[in-house]
Amino acid sequence: MEPHASNVILFPKWKSVLEEESLQALKEKRYEQALTKLDELISYQVDSHEVMVGKLICLMELERENEAQEICEDLLKDRDQHYYHYLHVYLTLLFQTNQYQLLMEQVEDEYASGKTPIEMKEQFDQLYSMSKKMQLDVTIDRTTTYMNELEEAVIHKNHAEQWRIIDKLRNIDMRPSKNVITYLADEEIHPVNKTALFRWLQQSEFETTVTINKLGHTLNIVPIETEQMMEQSFIKEIVLLLRDLEQQDPSMFQLVNKLLYRYAYVRYPLSPPGEDIESIVSALITIGKEYVSIHNLVENDINDRVNKYIEEIKFCEALYLSIIEE
Repeated sequence: MEPHASNVILFPKWKSVLEEESLQALKEKRYEQALTKLDELISYQVDSHEVMVGKLICLMELERENEAQEICEDLLKDRDQHYYHYLHVYLTLLFQTNQYQLLMEQVEDEYASGKTPIEMKEQFDQLYSMSKKMQLDVTIDRTTTYMNELEEAVIHKNHAEQWRIIDKLRNIDMRPSKNVITYLADEEIHPVNKTALFRWLQQSEFETTVTINKLGHTLNIVPIETEQMMEQSFIKEIVLLLRDLEQQDPSMFQLVNKLLYRYAYVRYPLSPPGEDIESIVSALITIGKEYVSIHNLVENDINDRVNKYIEEIKFCEALYLSIIEE
């Protein structure tokens, strides 16, 4: 209901009638009628604590949780004398709608302020504890489902589906199983998916040596001790050598940088020899020029090593785009 103009007056008697009728409707669980009365009061700027809490109760009972959540979030911004009551309603709403992670984050933020009254802390602790347990249960259920789906995707060699499932598993913050780790050495697993798996191991702070078979190379490596993909030394050297290009032609630099990212993603955690860095830079720039039609033919004076990397970078880009849609 739209608010009335500020000069429209709600007579005290009519205000009392609306308040009494809305309260009675609430007591009798006639939530639609109660909400109508409360909305009329609010349209006259009668938005007392009792009226707003009454509206929140109606919305929650009518399963209009999204509306109730928006109102709660607006009320919490004011931090008035009823802040902790609204916060308790808000946390209860989050719990009832299975938003356990958001509830825990809200409680953690509240405790970080150091202003939480002792009498409210006990109630918040209880909601936090229950949410933590429920969130863990949800995560375990999802993990089991996703792991079964991943196994099916591996059996059917559905590489794109494997990548999507691995991404889901990373996002729910569960540690990879022993079976998943064996995929790193499996020649049937796509190189892009092996990168996703390895980065998942890094995110999980995996401290044990794993074996990776990728693009004809075998590597024994400890995930937690490995440089992050874009923090690798050869990446930093290449970006440094491309600094002039960034100043002279920002658009070309963005294109070349994207090629570099895809190349690094497919090969990670493999890295090229240090003496080949300049050849890789030349190859990246040559491909970039070709893609924007600055020239359509490979220059005759390009040496074999640069040509090797041109082919390798294009191959890696094709592998990347076969799995990850951009």
